[in-house]
Amino acid sequence: MSLQVRAAVLHETGQAVSVELVTLADPGPGQVRVKVRAAGVCHSDLSVVSGTIPQLTPLVLGHEGAGVVEAVGDGVTRVGVGDHVIFNWVPSCGECFFCTTGRPDMCDEAFTLMTMGTMPDGTTPFSQNGEDVYMFSQTSCLAERTVVPEAALVPISRDVPFDVAAITGCAVMTGYGAVMNTAGGAAGRRVAVIGCGGVGLNVIQAARLDGATRIIALDRDARKLEDARAFGATDTINTAEVGDPISAVLDMTDGLGADDTYEVVGHPDTIALAYGLTRKAGKVVVVGVASPEQTVELGAFSIPAESKLITGSWYGQAVAGRDLPLILEKYRAGGLKIDELISHRFTLDELPQALDALARGEVRRAVILMEET
Repeated sequence: MSLQVRAAVLHETGQAVSVELVTLADPGPGQVRVKVRAAGVCHSDLSVVSGTIPQLTPLVLGHEGAGVVEAVGDGVTRVGVGDHVIFNWVPSCGECFFCTTGRPDMCDEAFTLMTMGTMPDGTTPFSQNGEDVYMFSQTSCLAERTVVPEAALVPISRDVPFDVAAITGCAVMTGYGAVMNTAGGAAGRRVAVIGCGGVGLNVIQAARLDGATRIIALDRDARKLEDARAFGATDTINTAEVGDPISAVLDMTDGLGADDTYEVVGHPDTIALAYGLTRKAGKVVVVGVASPEQTVELGAFSIPAESKLITGSWYGQAVAGRDLPLILEKYRAGGLKIDELISHRFTLDELPQALDALARGEVRRAVILMEET
């Protein structure tokens, strides 16, 4: 029997998000209903609202969350009722070229379904007044309950706090994975990180844990640079005050430039800056998500002459079933600061305030805590 649940609905790109009642269908074959307990408010949600990440509307937001399995459809084997789970916003098919060659983060089906706003069977579990309401990344966990494909869930230990689990599912995974999976680690390397929000702080702490010798954090917000130092940055550059950050980084790296530079903003100017900060034969890892309509200009001669490796990192190149439990083990061992990453907690009704605070750059990570229903 379908349920009425409160959810964060975006009716049209550029409009305000509102918390409304929607109808949630029962889980079909291979699908799972989850009672959401906590959901992070990610910059990607803001990008959906603004249209930087194009999505069909109306849509239920949210992709970073954790909860408890409440019901399962036929054929579900990986999780059972009562299991605690993290949402995996790239639920890979396991069958395409990328899945079978070790890159489930690049799954063709998962990407296509993200653009379609549905699950693999072509349906969305949400509706309102008889009309479909689309999903975001097959998760849509900014809702009291959601129904997702089985592959969109990773079971976790019951002693992990839900707010910690929620942000592990995106902010921590994306930053940690950019260092450990995409760049292949940071041991002995001098690293620069542009953008010190929730994901950037996880790039910094992953580099610290893996033994980077110098971690240079760049941001135009002095408060975020203070956070960067608390998470492991050895040096900071306020780009609102320093006119030539490339020269500043050269001064800190014996005139060479950073071995690896991570761009965690998602803007052409900062991607070009990341390229400029990086030494010859170094790595540029672009984590931030820019609009599909934007382009980056680079000096054509420098591409062969400086031999820098430029790569992207989508969801931290995650293998979710492997990486999310590993990250939580490091958290429980005291290596990763995840509690400290959460700076604000809101109720679902306060989501508009949470989005506004995120847009103003006031939060490290904001978490929506769901009320008991």
